[in-house]
Amino acid sequence: MRTGSTRNQSLPVVDHGTRFEIMDESADGPPYAPEEFDVGSTEDSIEKIEQYFYELGDVYRVRAPSRHPETWVISDPDDIKRVLVTNHRNYTKGVGLDRVKILLGNGIMVSEGEFWRRQRLMIQPSFHRRVIEKFADVVASVNTAYLDQWERHADCGEPINITTEMSELTLTIVLHAVFGDEFERMRDEHGGNPFFIVTREPARNLQFAFHFRSLAKCVQEAIARRNQAPETEHVDFLGMLMHARDENGEPMSEHELIDEVFTLIVAGHETTASALNWVWYLLALHSDADAKLFEEVSRRGELADLRLTTLESLTYTQQVLNETLRLYPPGWLITRRSIDADRLGGYDLPPGTDVFLSPYVVHRHPAHWDAPEEFRPERFTREAEETRHRYAYIPFVAGPRHCIGETFAMYEMAMHLSAAARRFRLELYPPGAEREPVELEAQINLRTRHDLFMRVARR
Repeated sequence: MRTGSTRNQSLPVVDHGTRFEIMDESADGPPYAPEEFDVGSTEDSIEKIEQYFYELGDVYRVRAPSRHPETWVISDPDDIKRVLVTNHRNYTKGVGLDRVKILLGNGIMVSEGEFWRRQRLMIQPSFHRRVIEKFADVVASVNTAYLDQWERHADCGEPINITTEMSELTLTIVLHAVFGDEFERMRDEHGGNPFFIVTREPARNLQFAFHFRSLAKCVQEAIARRNQAPETEHVDFLGMLMHARDENGEPMSEHELIDEVFTLIVAGHETTASALNWVWYLLALHSDADAKLFEEVSRRGELADLRLTTLESLTYTQQVLNETLRLYPPGWLITRRSIDADRLGGYDLPPGTDVFLSPYVVHRHPAHWDAPEEFRPERFTREAEETRHRYAYIPFVAGPRHCIGETFAMYEMAMHLSAAARRFRLELYPPGAEREPVELEAQINLRTRHDLFMRVARR
């Protein structure tokens, strides 16, 4: 497996003078990869996708043993724009979402067609910028509680498991945001956080799905209590979803509510936790970036004004987050399936074709990124972004199905980073760990294969 270090790391070594033997020299389509594999389902999928990108180019085919339709892998931003935006109606969600559906039901991450459009329109207002700012106190207070604990680790010299810390931090935030006061009641009734299984069980298999779906009872009880006092206003996602109405004035059913709540919890927690884990890893490797970040956040001091515009005005903080998402996008693989024929990369795409695109590979495309393997937050200046292809950077997907929680996630991450970096500097533990490249685990999300440990030092 290719490792994830970005310190003095060069592009993958590929002999561009020697072509692999192509399995099908037909002019009717792009070249085939020289081996069969189920894209996205094998342990080494991310390595193979990147390898064949450098060998075969922006579009190639793979024979997938477990699937009948053809599998195309695309990496050109123009083709990505066509699939996700300009011709998106010709594509449905692709393969690989079966296990997600077992876990999340028919929430907006996996639903399709008119039902998806109905749900999206009902949920969208809950993620308006003005609404997100109402969660400022929740995000700030949870961060304060965790950072106060970090002080004790700094004083005694004990390392922290930053992977676990980021997972528990983001889960706590999202549960407060979803359930409001109901979350404290759940903890009292269950003797702790009933949703901690999300952080303590990394596998996303049938056993995990069974245990997670059993938590539907907690959501049902919260819905029932609120239905008994409908006049009470709740500033949380559950309350907003319960009051949402479609164009016919109809609310979500209880089953639909539960699916969307589960989607918010899992998707809203895991991607953000993964991104912050990578942020601290990269800052630990790059002391110059850490120093610039500290200079910016310390110059501002403790933020009393937590409006979105205030967090967004922390220019270098935002650049660090964007560059981290470029190198390690949590959603590392996007899948679609064509309905009718199309044309991608100069080739005729048949109906019913599985189309895969990897933000991880696209974000390292040498035609669109200078020194793509290097960690350079400054590449996200406004001037640089204006000259770069819009679809060479898609950490939150793009088009009608772009991540509905993008603004909330960036807000949450910026608040954490600005607060934590002002108080602490984190170093990889044990000493010398920075010389060992971290291994990637590319499953549903792109994570570190092993937890990262760090020593916390006061500024």
